[in-house]
Amino acid sequence: MGLGATGRAIASSLLQRADVEIIGAADQDPHVVGQDLGVLLGGAANGVVIVSDPADLPTADLAIVATISDLHRVADVLLPLLERSYNVLSICEELAYPWQSHPDLARRLDDMAKTHGVTVLGSGANPGILMDTLPLLLTALTQRVESVRISRRTDMSRYGAILSKFGLGLTMREFATARSRGEVVGHYGFEQAIGALAAGLGWDLDSVDVGEVEPAVVTTSPRVGRHMCIERGQIAAVTHAARGVLKGEVVIDLEITFGFFEPADEVVAGDDYRIVGEEQVIDLRSSVGFDSFLSTIAAAVNASTAVIEARPGLLSMGDLPARSVAAKGERRAARASLGATTSQN
Repeated sequence: MGLGATGRAIASSLLQRADVEIIGAADQDPHVVGQDLGVLLGGAANGVVIVSDPADLPTADLAIVATISDLHRVADVLLPLLERSYNVLSICEELAYPWQSHPDLARRLDDMAKTHGVTVLGSGANPGILMDTLPLLLTALTQRVESVRISRRTDMSRYGAILSKFGLGLTMREFATARSRGEVVGHYGFEQAIGALAAGLGWDLDSVDVGEVEPAVVTTSPRVGRHMCIERGQIAAVTHAARGVLKGEVVIDLEITFGFFEPADEVVAGDDYRIVGEEQVIDLRSSVGFDSFLSTIAAAVNASTAVIEARPGLLSMGDLPARSVAAKGERRAARASLGATTSQN
């Protein structure tokens, strides 16, 4: 469900898996409704006709929802799916760990899933693997954590519709106006990532403070992405940050710069993780950085069968065994081999 840039990439990857069969697809865009999914994705027709109403989807083991980041709006889609006994995986950032940020809605989703014996999971990269599960695993290398700091500079050139929420492609004046109107909201998911980290470490935080989105790079030459071109004088990168405070001290510090980067920029793509522990300081650095788009696709696809096999209720990525969400490349190879054999016959 949801065939924007991310949804299409997830669907394309699933079509290569031997252990998964896509039997239905839905999107509200009238330009894609009625099309064959295989053709939309640039391949051969596969008989899956895209519908506009999720109620018209066939009965299935799993629904993957790749739509928007606002959990209140996504819940209107998730709850009817759970009621129809679908297991549900969604890349909605606010679903990643909503127990503190949306307690009533989290409880409602959990109750609905348990009533129907199915699982609902928030999956993705930010939050999900990169902003909470991975740093929690790193904390296992020390017995007492004093602070966690994560700084990510992530390339957004593959993304489509979600770029508008960051204010990319606006002039400084346009950005200020859009932000004052609430049109530039930045990253969804800070509260959920910090909540998951704090819960894993046994911290009862005083507060989670999310800052405003700030421009980081104004380009002096055009920058071309897959779905947007940023012209000279427009914002090519923004920074958004959040802090988790415990006993008056910042113990969790998350910052992400989202943008279309070039080598000459002062801010370049990359990731830094720093866990200050009682026995040692753990530093993990990547000069290139984890690609958020590709990481989100992989996290969703790799977790797809794990959701079906998981215990009922509302789960986060940290609730799943690492082996169940590890890469399953051989399952893609099996589908590719099957296709090659079929074509030879």
